[in-house]
Amino acid sequence: MPVTNQLPASIDETLEMLSDGDYVAGRALATVLFLSLKMQRPLFLEGEAGVGKTEIAKVLAKALDRPLIRLQCYEGLDVSSAVYEWNYPAQMLEIRLAEATGEDDRSAIERSIFSEKHLIRRPVLQALEAPGGRAPVFLIDELDRTDEAFEAFLLEILSDYQVTIPELGTIKAEEPPIVIITTNRTREIHDALKRRCLYHWVDYPAADVELEIVRRKVPGCHDELSRQVVAYVQKLRQMDLFKSPGVAETIDWATALTELDRLALDPETVSDTLGTLLKYQDDIARIEGSAGRELLAEVKADLAAAV
Repeated sequence: MPVTNQLPASIDETLEMLSDGDYVAGRALATVLFLSLKMQRPLFLEGEAGVGKTEIAKVLAKALDRPLIRLQCYEGLDVSSAVYEWNYPAQMLEIRLAEATGEDDRSAIERSIFSEKHLIRRPVLQALEAPGGRAPVFLIDELDRTDEAFEAFLLEILSDYQVTIPELGTIKAEEPPIVIITTNRTREIHDALKRRCLYHWVDYPAADVELEIVRRKVPGCHDELSRQVVAYVQKLRQMDLFKSPGVAETIDWATALTELDRLALDPETVSDTLGTLLKYQDDIARIEGSAGRELLAEVKADLAAAV
């Protein structure tokens, strides 16, 4: 599917659009994404970190040739960081210039300092104003990192796609943005927000799907190495680790091994490169040594038996 402003007309076209963006998706995801675009409803994506939730928004923006506006959530996120704030230094400078020139019309000064030229637009306001006349893809990433107060504020915005700036009035989106909300489920999101969205759980991919992802994202990786990497990661996810590796870590590991010119896994290479795959020392310590060698032996035996 060529890059176009047109939304996909079917589930099959949605699958093709994702595939052209090197995103390997199942039909369930393509269906809920198609319906989200068709119904102009936010898409709420939940799942473990690193399974490809954020990538969906990136692929969608590129495929539809829309701006991607990202609101990265964090603890303490407030309106001034998410929606708008005033450029206070510039306002103060204008007030002093007015005083220096003898301007004494308070109403004129107020209109001047609270004009759009002093308005700093943050991601929410940018998404509502549709730069270039095209509704953007608005990614609200890791919503679970914010507090309930911001979640309630966001609920109001998603209800009417508008925001009120007391000094300027209400700004309403002419065309609602395409909203993708992601969460790693570190806390539960309130049902009131979920009810306004279509929902999809993004799970770890099956081995054949993950192998296809590695082949697309790391084309220089030797085929045997790709199969061993995926099989190893799949087995790791069955263990009781503090943080199982996501697809992003699988891709990083395959890339690192390719940069080291490896054609297959061996115990020493696995031990030396675990830092690209696992991000907690307790997990690395558990896999190093005899446990890692046994796991690799199981992987190679399973792959040999499958031939």
